[in-house]
Amino acid sequence: MFNPFIMRHLGVYYMIVASFYYSITGAFAKILSTQVSSIEIVFFRNFIGFIFLLFIMRKSCEVSKGGHPFLLAFRGIIGILALVAFFYNVAHIGLGESFTYQKTAPIFTAVLSFFFLKEILDKISWIAIFIGFFGIVCIAQPNLGISIYDVLGVFSGFGAALAYTSIRDLRKYYTANAIIMSVMLSGTLIPLFGMIVGEFVQVKELDFLFTPFKNPDAFGWLLALIVGISGLYYQIYMTKSYAAARKAGIVAAVGYCDIIFSTCFGLILGDKLPNLLALCGMILIVLSGILIANRK
Repeated sequence: MFNPFIMRHLGVYYMIVASFYYSITGAFAKILSTQVSSIEIVFFRNFIGFIFLLFIMRKSCEVSKGGHPFLLAFRGIIGILALVAFFYNVAHIGLGESFTYQKTAPIFTAVLSFFFLKEILDKISWIAIFIGFFGIVCIAQPNLGISIYDVLGVFSGFGAALAYTSIRDLRKYYTANAIIMSVMLSGTLIPLFGMIVGEFVQVKELDFLFTPFKNPDAFGWLLALIVGISGLYYQIYMTKSYAAARKAGIVAAVGYCDIIFSTCFGLILGDKLPNLLALCGMILIVLSGILIANRK
C-alpha cells in the first residue's frame, strides 16, 4: 500500500526524481565530453529517446490534427540548438552555472508570453523577471568581460523559452508524443548533419555546431548509453510530474533542485565552487523562477 503522504505529493516526488536524472545526464555528459564533442553528446542523448518513442507511437492510437508543420519544425530546431549550447557549456564551465543558465527559460517565457501571446503579468511577475535578469548579470559578471559561455548560456535559456512558448499553440494541433518526437528527431538529425559537415569544414568559432564524429572507447560508449537513458527517464518523470501535480507551479519550482544536484556533482567532478557574486546570481534566478512558476 502506498504511503498517503507520497500519494498527496506524487507530482513533487516525480519532479525530484526527474531533476536527479537530469543532473545525472549533465554529469555523465561532462565526463563524456573529454572524448567527444557536445553535438555528438546531443545526438546520443536524443537518438535513444527517438527509438523508444517511435516504438510507443506505433502502439498508440493517438491521432494529431496537424496542420502546423513549420511551427513544429521550429520548436524542434530551436529546442535542439538550445540543448547544444547547454551541453557545450556543461563541457567547459561548472555544472551548476550551466544548469542555472538554462533555468532562466521561465523568465524568458514570461516575457515572450507577454509580448507575443498577450498574457497579462502582474507586478510580482515583473519584479521576478527583473530579479532573474539581475541574477544573470551576477553570474556573467560583465565587468570581467562577456565570454562565449555567457552568450551560449543565455541562449540555452532563451532558446528553451522559445520552444516552450511554441508548445502553447502546438498542443492544440499535435499530441504530446508527436511534439516530443519532433524534438527527438531534430535532436538526431541536426547533430548528424553537424557531424557530417564537420568532416569537411573546420571553423573554430562554430566548433560547437560542426565537429566530425569521434569514436569513443568502450567506456565512452557506456557513458553515451547512460546519457541517453538518463535523459529519457528525465523526460518520462517530468511528464509524470506535471500529470500528477495538483498545482503545476509547485512542481515547476521543485524542478530547480537540479541546480543543487548538478552543483554537487560538479564539485565531485572537480568544478570550482562559484564565487560569491555568481552564487548570489544563482540564488536570484532560482527565486525568480519560483515566483514566476507560482504566479501561473
